[in-house]
Amino acid sequence: MPGTFSTVYIVAFDLDDRNQAVAAFEPRVAVDEATAIHEARDLASRYAGVVVWRRDGNPVVGEEGDPIVLFTVGRVGDFN
Repeated sequence: MPGTFSTVYIVAFDLDDRNQAVAAFEPRVAVDEATAIHEARDLASRYAGVVVWRRDGNPVVGEEGDPIVLFTVGRVGDFN
């Protein structure tokens, strides 16, 4: 659709002292889906979980869609 855009995000999770998944860093914007998934696979060896998601938006009307999960591995918590 004209005027729309997609943003891809990635975030990794550690486990806290109650064994709950908590974000290890703030969500990062990725260059594209393939790069984000490649990075997520690498991060998965060092973190309890990783998730990659995309949001589609339309800046003209100020709308941003729901997150669409593209890749997930391990234990993930709230990323929205």
